[in-house]
Amino acid sequence: MSKVFEFLKPYAHLLALAFALLVVEALCALALPGHMADIVNYGVMTGNITFIWRTGIVMLLITLLSVVAALSMSYLSAKISTGVANDMRSAVFKKVLGFSNAEINNFAASSLITRTTNDITQIQGTMMMATRLLVYAPILGIGGIIRALNRDVSMSWVIFLASICMVGMMSVLFVVAMPKYRLMQTLVDRLNLVSRENLSGILIVRAFSTQVFEKKRFEKANRDLTDTSLFVDQAFAFFGPSIMLIMNLATAFIVWLGAHHASAFRIDIGDIFAFLQYGILIIVAFLMIGIMFVYLPRAVVCANRVQEVLETRSSLRWKENPLPLPKDFKGVVEFRDVNFKYPDASQEEDAVLTGISFTARPGQTTAIIGATGSGKSTLFKLLLRFYDVTGGGIYLDGMDIRDIHKEELHGKIGYAPQKALLFSGSIKSNLLYADKTAGDQRIATAAEIAQAASFIADKEGGYSANVAQGGANLSGGQRQRLSIARALVKNAQIYLFDDSFSALDLKTDALLRAALKKKMGGCTVLVIAQRVSSIMDADQIIVLDQGGIAGKGSHFELMGTCAVYREIAASQLSEEELKA
Repeated sequence: MSKVFEFLKPYAHLLALAFALLVVEALCALALPGHMADIVNYGVMTGNITFIWRTGIVMLLITLLSVVAALSMSYLSAKISTGVANDMRSAVFKKVLGFSNAEINNFAASSLITRTTNDITQIQGTMMMATRLLVYAPILGIGGIIRALNRDVSMSWVIFLASICMVGMMSVLFVVAMPKYRLMQTLVDRLNLVSRENLSGILIVRAFSTQVFEKKRFEKANRDLTDTSLFVDQAFAFFGPSIMLIMNLATAFIVWLGAHHASAFRIDIGDIFAFLQYGILIIVAFLMIGIMFVYLPRAVVCANRVQEVLETRSSLRWKENPLPLPKDFKGVVEFRDVNFKYPDASQEEDAVLTGISFTARPGQTTAIIGATGSGKSTLFKLLLRFYDVTGGGIYLDGMDIRDIHKEELHGKIGYAPQKALLFSGSIKSNLLYADKTAGDQRIATAAEIAQAASFIADKEGGYSANVAQGGANLSGGQRQRLSIARALVKNAQIYLFDDSFSALDLKTDALLRAALKKKMGGCTVLVIAQRVSSIMDADQIIVLDQGGIAGKGSHFELMGTCAVYREIAASQLSEEELKA
């Protein structure tokens, strides 16, 4: 919760003004019953019309002041709560952007989305009410008790008894609701996860005819959330009528006792009206606090979940004073005895990579091949510092990447990931994602090298053609070519292609590789591939097997020295190609 209060600091002046307005509004509400009593006692009972008019005008002015204060307070509370929610969402989003893959996996994307949207919305709504109720209700309640006692002490036990009953009810509800609200937010995470998996994997669901299974999975997550919500809602549904019952009983007792006291001339009629109104104000104050008890437990849970994200430190440590890369940066990539295991791995045998050492030089293409799960993509994640090595080091032009500024490191690398993810917008906006300053000529050149220019020209609007979320309106091959073109737009010294040619036909693959070799001759190119035919002409091929290097060299060298490479080649190439 402490983090939430930190977001209130920029709005301290507005909060102080809001509280001042609340005090004015509460004092106005407390003043009206006294004036009403005076009208009855000194105006109606004595027939003093002038007094009635004069006091009535004062009450009207007090009411107008109360309305102005209430409207101003509503505006300020909305401004404060929406401002805090905006700042909080920005802080969470910025924090998540700085997370390594380890923290992302630890929280899960579905939970991070829920915390950024649903949780902060809950905090915003509660804060808007709390700004008003947590100040207004206590002033109203305490002030009402004082004013009521000034009018008549003998009937105060009614208000005292009603207050005890309401405090007891709110305490029970708070104890019951808090754990349920905590569970509810976890169930919201679960429902979000199931929904996202179902929507993103809809083609797989249909292909395997598992609609019934997915429906049952969704219904279970939905039912668990519904049952928990129903329990909480039913508990609080009991609260409203109970408060009304207490308020009506208290009113009846006050009228009954007041009638007895009035008949015995121990209290004025106007004071009975005033005491009755103060009693209602006191009960309303408790009702307001009770409403806060409805929302506050869930808001506390949400605030703790948001705070958990904000207080999580990334496992990656970027130096405060990083070293600059040399001005004559060449782009030599060197892995020196690199070892790596994922953060949740406990045993040494769980290491993904062990003893990886090789050098990729400018003007050369270094290809990486190996069985599924051998750690190929992990090499790129380490080079980009999505994770840190657990042993050894990775160097650019002899500098440890841990000593280089994050922006400078990523600025030297063009990356085409294994999954060709595109963003909603246009083809041009996706290509400019790599470099906002790139001109039309650089974009066109990148598209030509990636063999994307032809299908872009065929589309209505060309580079302005619409791209749906995730590139859903494009084929797999088109997405891959745009992903490659986006990496090339960056105009970097180092290029990483993580199995980026897998969806391309052999002809397009060959044309793309030839264009890359011709146009990117002075760059360091690292390629992860599954097809031997795609990397046969690479200057250096690294063969990975079970996290280690099984072979290193050219295609012809490996065919003679590396059994793992020969097995891969034999499974993909014909006898003529093997002998060539």
